[in-house]
Amino acid sequence: MSNNNGMQKNVILEKSTEFALEIISFTANLKKEKHFEISSQLFRSGTSIGANINESQNAESRKDFVHKLKIAAKKLLKRDIGYIYARNQTA
Repeated sequence: MSNNNGMQKNVILEKSTEFALEIISFTANLKKEKHFEISSQLFRSGTSIGANINESQNAESRKDFVHKLKIAAKKLLKRDIGYIYARNQTA
């Protein structure tokens, strides 16, 4: 499927952007509840996922591409742990 520019639609980039926006909203709520440290950690790890996926699109080699996606995957795992902690704190 193509977009208006004739370029192929990149679902992973779209989803990672949506995810980052959700993380930004969630962490803003955490800050309102005075959970500053976990909010900061979630913000950094959650928004860096999309940044690494974006960087992978301009990788210098296949190895570099895979490396950047692995970094994004690690950040996602880190975000999962932070999310669990945050949910327990706000419950």
